[in-house]
Amino acid sequence: MSSEPTAANLHNMLAHYRRIIEISQQLGTTYDHVSLLKKIVSAANELIDTEAAAILLLDDSAGQLRFAISSNIKPHEMEEITVPLDGSIAGWIFTHGEPRVIEDVRTDPDHFQGVDNRIRFHTRNLIGVPMKTHQRVIGVVQAVNKRDNRRFTDDDVMTLRTLASQAAVAIENARMFQQSDFIAELVHELRNPLVALKASTTLLRRPDLPENKRDDIINTMRVETDRLIGLTDDFLNIARLESGRVQLEVAPFELGQLLFETAEIVFQQAEERSIRIEIEPTDLLAEGDRGKIKQVVLNLMSNAVKYNRSHGSIAVWTQPIQEHDGYYVQISVRDTGHGIPREHQKQMFQKFYRVPTTENTERGTGLGLAICKHIVEAHSGRIWLQSEVGQGSTFSFTVPQYQE
Repeated sequence: MSSEPTAANLHNMLAHYRRIIEISQQLGTTYDHVSLLKKIVSAANELIDTEAAAILLLDDSAGQLRFAISSNIKPHEMEEITVPLDGSIAGWIFTHGEPRVIEDVRTDPDHFQGVDNRIRFHTRNLIGVPMKTHQRVIGVVQAVNKRDNRRFTDDDVMTLRTLASQAAVAIENARMFQQSDFIAELVHELRNPLVALKASTTLLRRPDLPENKRDDIINTMRVETDRLIGLTDDFLNIARLESGRVQLEVAPFELGQLLFETAEIVFQQAEERSIRIEIEPTDLLAEGDRGKIKQVVLNLMSNAVKYNRSHGSIAVWTQPIQEHDGYYVQISVRDTGHGIPREHQKQMFQKFYRVPTTENTERGTGLGLAICKHIVEAHSGRIWLQSEVGQGSTFSFTVPQYQE
């Protein structure tokens, strides 16, 4: 009996390899950290045909592995889970730098039951491979529970090793790209207020400077100093969020109270420009980190005031929605501003991005919406915008709804 592959098998094999090449190309052109990890996990699930997949990276400070992303674990749950290097399959793969295939985890003494217990998941079998760069192992890619109770094959090992190798290089490239890009932008943003402060101190030393001019310069110094403080706060925020080490204090809270609290903060700023704020009452409960969700709402409301027309209005409302992975609350903030041109909308949540028509009139770090995106995604939510030039903009995001 011939053992040569059939035409159908060859066709499937070629399609499989083409998909690996396609995914590798995508990884090489993706520099957003979260997006990159999602692509890797999605590819592992697809190519190995498993129920779940995950990436674990080394936490140097703790000497343990942490979930960077998983297809079956919510972000706030991942932050609470650590996997030891000793006494876990992933730890063995990381320390030995070799793949492992476990057809029945019940028979393997290295299986770490803590993850299954925490997320109420039943792991039957798994395949894991190390993520290696030229210098070191940086993490582990795992695919769990082969569908239809099939066994893992040598092709599965080869596929996951290929994917993990490409992913390791891509992650390191993304880290270096983000670091160099971040530092360049940091220097650029800090330079302007520092130059203004230096010029102000030079002018203050002039003995013939009129008193009223002296007061103006002192006020300029105060404004620029506040701007520097704001810049450093935003830089620290985005750095912590991108590191994945921000701890969320998840608890149920009333959205209505949070929205009215936030509106009070921007009320004076809105009143100065005769902008009306309308909050639709709600009794919906959300589940998340109240302080960080308030930070998102405050940023969206502040922008709605800043980029609005005088005598305009802001509407804020909520609505329950069902997503594929659970129940959420959608919070929306609509303004009556000039709107955002369609060609700029896709970049709005990128770091340091400013719409060219507003960058010279409104000052900011260009980090606010990027920070919002990180916070929302850490809650398993999503954030988006709808805008028409001349009609205003609506920014919306989702947060898990509290289920009693």
